Amino acid sequence: MVSKRLSREAGHRRKFLAIIDDTPECERAVAYASRRARSTSGVLVLLYVIEPGDFKHWLGVEKIMRQEAMDTAQAALANFAGRVREEVGIEPELVVREGKPADEIHKLIEEDQDIAILVLAAGNAKEGPGPLVASIAGKGAAFPIPVTVVPQSLSDEDIESLA
Repeated sequence: MVSKRLSREAGHRRKFLAIIDDTPECERAVAYASRRARSTSGVLVLLYVIEPGDFKHWLGVEKIMRQEAMDTAQAALANFAGRVREEVGIEPELVVREGKPADEIHKLIEEDQDIAILVLAAGNAKEGPGPLVASIAGKGAAFPIPVTVVPQSLSDEDIESLA
């Protein structure tokens, strides 16, 4: 059960959550979410989840691996944030978490009661629409807020007209 959303109350703004990862469709989700946030006077939240890796090494190696993962996450978020600022003219909120993506998305949604829409993009590869979109179709993996799934094939012009 999700806590009450506050985005319609005074002093709050609706937030659109997009997930940053290494899938090619990720860019389309950010493009749509950022433009939707702009057109509704909302906020864009970009989340990068560092998946639990094999950090069970000697202490020094584990520390280096975690730092490298954090550096990768921050660089990816900075890249997308820079593009959003330049192309859409809004300042996104940036969040880094460590854990399983679906779990961390759920936790963030529960913690930030202004997040009202999760925006994902469906890939068009023969392997399927992508791990997050596939998890929505799985049993019990649904997210507790509405999910917008953007086709990877949409152009910037298409997204601009829809958002």
